[in-house]
Amino acid sequence: MLAEGPMIGAHRVLLAAPDDFDGWREAARGLAEAGVPASAIIWDVTGDEPDLFGDAGAPPPLGPSFAVPRSFVDVARSAICHSDPERFALLYAMLLKLRANKSAMEDRTDPLLDRIERLAKEVRRDVHKMHAFVRFREVAEEEVSTRFVAWFEPDHHIVRHTAGFFVRRFTTMCWSILTPELCIHWDGEALTESPGATRRDAPDGDPVEETWKTYYASIFNPARVKIKAMTKEMPKKYWKNMPETALVAGLIAGAQGREAAMIARSAAMPQPESNIGARWAALRDEAAACTRCDLSRCATQTVFGEGPLDARILFVGEQPGDQEDLAGRPFVGPAGQLFDAALEQAGIDRRATYVTNAVKHFKFVLRGKKRIHSRPDTGEIDACRWWQEQERGLIQPALTIALGATAARSLTGKTLTISRERDAPLALADGSECWVTVHPSYLLRIPEEARRHEERALFVRDLTRIRERAEALAEQRNGATRARHEARVAAE
Repeated sequence: MLAEGPMIGAHRVLLAAPDDFDGWREAARGLAEAGVPASAIIWDVTGDEPDLFGDAGAPPPLGPSFAVPRSFVDVARSAICHSDPERFALLYAMLLKLRANKSAMEDRTDPLLDRIERLAKEVRRDVHKMHAFVRFREVAEEEVSTRFVAWFEPDHHIVRHTAGFFVRRFTTMCWSILTPELCIHWDGEALTESPGATRRDAPDGDPVEETWKTYYASIFNPARVKIKAMTKEMPKKYWKNMPETALVAGLIAGAQGREAAMIARSAAMPQPESNIGARWAALRDEAAACTRCDLSRCATQTVFGEGPLDARILFVGEQPGDQEDLAGRPFVGPAGQLFDAALEQAGIDRRATYVTNAVKHFKFVLRGKKRIHSRPDTGEIDACRWWQEQERGLIQPALTIALGATAARSLTGKTLTISRERDAPLALADGSECWVTVHPSYLLRIPEEARRHEERALFVRDLTRIRERAEALAEQRNGATRARHEARVAAE
């Protein structure tokens, strides 16, 4: 609703809710088309204290219509859910900039754009926390046999924004999520809302929690405890709503003792005799003197693969970058740091994987004193293919992951389109599975934050799917081993 108030040239916009994107968009479009400056608009939300200059009046006449980039719409949908009271005005000011300059979203030095993107980023982080830390507890009701209720305290106005996630994930459950501002309820068919609640309105626990706590304590791995990382990703403000967090302090306190016991047990176990380590070292030393292609003439050194030689997952990248060339190790530069973060988010321990590249020497062009990455050509990929085949032959991973098109060609001998191949495994010549996804450096090159965030989420999704597949294959192998053992016992 638009109205002129007693301030000269002032207009009041009354939105239906704090996250009313559609209402803001409709009002903002009309005001922008009419050429109304940001300083002449008062933004209010129904139910809030009205502004002193909020009398009703007629909307201004519209001007010529205009389009905005999709990236702005995506950022605005998130930013408008922020708790910052200036968000409506900031977005409108950005809309006016886009009306005057369609390329305004590409100006990475613009402080207004930077502030809006930070608002959107904080909202997306809050959404992620809600996805991760909502804990349902079972309650009995007369109308339905079972309902599950959760309590959550978001920092921003994200409840409606994230409701669809819970509907899709818990479609067959009847559930309610209570928050101080707004409550949402799903009965299996329709989503409804009710006013905000208090912590006392949510249940404290149920019998399932004790089972879950027992399970959580049994799978807690002291060798992977990273206290700073854990508290960063799971701030203590959420702990009171999560049953397993009551166990964390005690489990961490005994982590070092448990880790030492695990190491001692491992050392006491008989180790199978194998010369794989010596064979791998000989292969690495041979690769250090490789002259199969001209790349060896300019690169600092060969960058060979690294990781445990019994790894179930083997990652193949494109080639070393500038920092990898100097360090002599794969994936230690900016792409490697993004790769490590995505692996951790997907639940994969990089230390348990083997990481290598399709091409073992850094290919670059000089621009002044800087060495700029240059993509290897087909001849260079084929010349270096022998090395990764030898690595894979020694390690025999259950899954081989091609990070990018260069790695995919090295592994399959064919030019593949990642978007077509990333959702299902390919069969390699040895019968093992090959999964294809993007290279981390691709994510670093995406200029639009919204699209970069979306593509990173897809990358983490791919890595999560790979972890789940590796676990399933391991379980199949363990099941087959148990079956053979039981068959031998029965035969004896």
